[in-house]
Amino acid sequence: MGRRSERLTRAGPLADLSGGNDVIQVVSRAFDVLRCFEGHETRLGNLEISNRCGLPRSTVSRLTHTLTRMGQLIYLPHDQKYRIGPSAVAMSTSMLRGWQVRDFIKDRLGDVADRIPGTVGFVIPDRFELVYLEYARSAAALGLHSGVGTRIAMGRTAAGHAYVAALDDASAEALVAEMAREHPQDAGALRPRMAANRGHFLEKGYVVTCGLWSPHINGIATPIWSPQYQTYAVITIGVLSAMYDERRLHEEVAAPLRALARDIEGVLSRPDTDIVRRAASDEIAIKPENTNDMAAGTRRPRPPRGFRAADGRR
Repeated sequence: MGRRSERLTRAGPLADLSGGNDVIQVVSRAFDVLRCFEGHETRLGNLEISNRCGLPRSTVSRLTHTLTRMGQLIYLPHDQKYRIGPSAVAMSTSMLRGWQVRDFIKDRLGDVADRIPGTVGFVIPDRFELVYLEYARSAAALGLHSGVGTRIAMGRTAAGHAYVAALDDASAEALVAEMAREHPQDAGALRPRMAANRGHFLEKGYVVTCGLWSPHINGIATPIWSPQYQTYAVITIGVLSAMYDERRLHEEVAAPLRALARDIEGVLSRPDTDIVRRAASDEIAIKPENTNDMAAGTRRPRPPRGFRAADGRR
């Protein structure tokens, strides 16, 4: 059977948590409870948590009590609700502060947001959602309000569709099958588009969705491999549909998106110590493609990724 660590490596982040014998259910459910809180100010009662994560209210009550004792949640007697606690905030803040390429990513997202009136984000997957680790927003991006920590549905966003398009067939099918059990509407929005998304990603390097999450918002996204998290992260750009229809996304936004993804992927592929040392001495010379290349919408050829059974990469 192999050691537990080897089994986890083979299973990867797409492991089915619903029935594996080596999964401690109470731990899995505790994290399901924490996922219900979309931000530090979110206040939820046991009934609301129960409805969000599909657990019995009695189970939720025991979990929230334990998480409160641990400092992961705090109880608000006046509201009779819970909020994310200091321990959870401290842990997440420590992890982000220790991620040494964050400032570089934020600056590069800002460069693109200065040229494209929308929201530019760097997101990572968390089960059936993606979470913004960094973002930048144009001052002209009215109606687009994503920020660090914002969660977006994998099945109804360009970022989610791009993430699934990058997975191998077996991993993508397993993910969507599990999504269908817990979020059937999201799976229903994603499944019919999977083949076309994969084909477009393999040909063009990105995925586009129009009006899927909101009729007023169109999106374009591309996945990049993150060695730090051993999964695909996604660079995504959301724009108002009144300003950018699908044609304009392909003609005007795709090239800057791909250039941005190459910049960030190039930095992520280097050891952290090398990033810090070279950034401090201004030796990192990663710049967007020149104007002619971006205007032409070309993409430097890259060999297709080989399938890796351990993590679902292509």
